[in-house]
Amino acid sequence: MTAHEIEGTAPVHGSHELDYLRAGAGVRSWLLTTDHKRIGLMFYALIVLMLLLGGAFALVLRTELLTPGPTVIDATTYNRMFTLHGVVMVWLFMIPSIPNVFGNFFLPLMIGAKDLAFPRLNLASLYVYAAGAVITLATAIAGGADTGWTFYPPYSTTTPAAVLPIVIGIFTLGMSSIMTAVNFIATTHTMRARGIGWGRLPLFVWANYATSVIMLLATPVLGLTILLVGLDHIYHFGVFDPALGGDPVLFQHLFWFYSHPAVYIMVLPAQGVVSEVVCTFSQRQPASYWAIALSSLGIAFIGFTGWGHHMFVAGMSEFDAGIFGALSMFVAIFSAIKVFTWVATLQKGSIYFNTPMLYFFWFLFLFVFGGMTGVATATQSLDVHWHDTYFVVAHFHFIMVGGTLTAFLAAAHYWFPKMFGRMYSEAMGLLTSFGVFLGFILTFLPQFLLGNAGMPRRYYSYPEQYQWLNVLSTGGAYLLAGALVLALVNLLVALRWGARAPANPWRSRSYEWATPPLPPAHNFPVTPIVERGPYDYQLTEEEAHARISAAL
Repeated sequence: MTAHEIEGTAPVHGSHELDYLRAGAGVRSWLLTTDHKRIGLMFYALIVLMLLLGGAFALVLRTELLTPGPTVIDATTYNRMFTLHGVVMVWLFMIPSIPNVFGNFFLPLMIGAKDLAFPRLNLASLYVYAAGAVITLATAIAGGADTGWTFYPPYSTTTPAAVLPIVIGIFTLGMSSIMTAVNFIATTHTMRARGIGWGRLPLFVWANYATSVIMLLATPVLGLTILLVGLDHIYHFGVFDPALGGDPVLFQHLFWFYSHPAVYIMVLPAQGVVSEVVCTFSQRQPASYWAIALSSLGIAFIGFTGWGHHMFVAGMSEFDAGIFGALSMFVAIFSAIKVFTWVATLQKGSIYFNTPMLYFFWFLFLFVFGGMTGVATATQSLDVHWHDTYFVVAHFHFIMVGGTLTAFLAAAHYWFPKMFGRMYSEAMGLLTSFGVFLGFILTFLPQFLLGNAGMPRRYYSYPEQYQWLNVLSTGGAYLLAGALVLALVNLLVALRWGARAPANPWRSRSYEWATPPLPPAHNFPVTPIVERGPYDYQLTEEEAHARISAAL
């Protein structure tokens, strides 16, 4: 096969195989598909819907906080609204967003496989996710939970609100995560094309592999713990309720044993995205491939050891607090390795300031800023002051929401031509990316000041001296929401009216770009033989394509 055929300017794969969007017609062909790409698109639609829903809840909360007293909702509705906001954003958007959408779509393409190892399990994970979303959101119809997304007992076991539906929904979502993790690990181990050893895996694959390990090991702990809270609430087993002989601190240990590594379930795939983006738009191989790859595994391992830094005020000993603080800071070393490697990759690179690259810079700022505040909150003397204040809210949103959201948007723009065969408006993409960044900064920077001044989080009302900062934060939230909506509109318009995309508009060397503009249903007619790495920018485009087409 010639380089022109790979580029899509001539018929590919025998010119008989249809692209994945046209390979089967009708709703049934989509609902029963086992094509990882179609499943990724259906996850895409659901997860974007969850982002919009979680964002709408946030706007209601920020509107309420415009004034010190009641504004648009009462206190009970406020508590239920921030619970739904947290649950939707954490378990329905941030955790599944990048792995379930872009991991599903591109992981097989990146290793030369025709599909994931277990295609039917992949489809099942989609329907389990959808069922979990429906059950979780049914809580609002049942009256709504008011526990916050952390479900701390004894309040969560005694509140009259609807706790059971939401914990069953989260349990169901955990099952979907485990299915995805098993599939990604099995696929990475067993379905790599000839020539793709562990030293030639794209960094996005490494990131999803490390994330899958965390999902597989930690999610069962959360699922069973959260289910016990629901049973405690209904049947009064007394597992966590101290009035019945239970131990609420035990819940905190179990919850944060999952939820601290869950931070890296959100961030590791985001780091995988930006690793791909920075190499493509600087036209350089990473300054150190193995530094990024192995630091992903290091983060996955060390992430399991730092859960106690969420519990400095729970009564642990000074020795335990010191150990947990040191282990939490240790994770920053692996993160710093990635940051320095990304920056070093830019040196002497041919940098293109396209929309995905701009999101890389926004990610870099938010990740570094949020990471530094993470090191600060891992220091016991500072954390006691900031505990349960808006400082923690701002830190969490900078590192988790900011990191995940900017990387998700980078991926949405970077892989849009390959997913849909169209090009979006670059001018609108750049404009909306500035809006997202400025809106995010204006929303959460004032919250660092609020928390340092002592304003507790989750409060419906506050003293008047905090109002000006809350007004700034609310204005930023509306700017952020507007920019996100415009970004969505830009991509939706491109689906219908965007210019047709070439097979490799960014001149990337990563393997997924060696397929036609829209990949065929089975990706490759036969498993390809790969004779180069995914970041060999010293090769010309023709040479790079020739070294992956030997078996096509």
